[in-house]
Amino acid sequence: MKVAVFSCKPYDKRTLEAATKDATDLELVFFESRLSTETVSLVQGYDAVSCFVNDDLSREVLEQLSAKGIKAIALRCAGYNNVDLYCAKALSMPVFHVPDYSPTSVAEHAVALILTLNRKIHRAYHRVKEGNFALEGLMGFNLEGKTVGCIGTGRIGEAFCRIMMGFGCRVICYDLTQNQRLLELGAEYLDLESLYAQSDIISLHCPLNASTHHLINKSSLEKMKDGVMIINTSRGALVNAQEAIDGLYSGKIGFLGLDVYEQEGKFFFEDMSDHIIYDSVFQLLLTFPNVVVTGHQGYFTDIALRHIADTTLENLRQLQSPVGTFQRELTIKQ
Repeated sequence: MKVAVFSCKPYDKRTLEAATKDATDLELVFFESRLSTETVSLVQGYDAVSCFVNDDLSREVLEQLSAKGIKAIALRCAGYNNVDLYCAKALSMPVFHVPDYSPTSVAEHAVALILTLNRKIHRAYHRVKEGNFALEGLMGFNLEGKTVGCIGTGRIGEAFCRIMMGFGCRVICYDLTQNQRLLELGAEYLDLESLYAQSDIISLHCPLNASTHHLINKSSLEKMKDGVMIINTSRGALVNAQEAIDGLYSGKIGFLGLDVYEQEGKFFFEDMSDHIIYDSVFQLLLTFPNVVVTGHQGYFTDIALRHIADTTLENLRQLQSPVGTFQRELTIKQ
């Protein structure tokens, strides 16, 4: 099977090559460019494609993939909001993902953002490098006893809740399905409005879909405590960035930690240090001292990369297997 691997950075290539070192059944060809209407012509002669979070898998692209003989899509991520699953189903093109690569990697990054914002590590780091050891303006708060709201309690959300319980926090959750393991550990499930009203910290660990798009907006912010900390390591469009900025100006948001951004596809995963970033909302976010932004690196650990590579290759090999439908194939949820 010949596979075109898009959005492939050097670290992806190293990990995938290591995983296929002795393989004779898969031929991987690496493209650093993203899959889009402009690059879809590159797939001619391939059997499948492997894509990442910001590749374009809209109807237009899927139809072109099908016309060029692509039989399947293997995502190297858990999320699939960039895929038109209805179109893929109509084209009989299976789509696979990596539902469980390392939940703790993203959960730990969310906690890192909390600690950085709370104890102002980002500001203290620069002060000390300049010989400034003054503590004024660096006061944080104890996490013990704080109420942490977790929206989405799947694998990553569960890992996050377990860590926060270790800090002595009260953990309250919202999800359409309650996680029995978290209930046994002492977590509470509330409706969204109650979670908004009671949380000192809110961390998002839910997928992006029609019901969660801009979950954090003017209306939901009005229901939260003044000075609330909001953390997003899931998908950028869960947060309405402009309305979050308004919340920062008013003091409703006291701390904002983002590992994802709604328009990140234009520049995340790239070195933009010599370029102007033409996004005034993003540039404005970076001016706030109580905002920390990282470039979608929550998943980025050695264990996670190895697991992503192994699972992606398993998914591709399943297409050549006579065994039935593979458990990681995505289906349309009604």
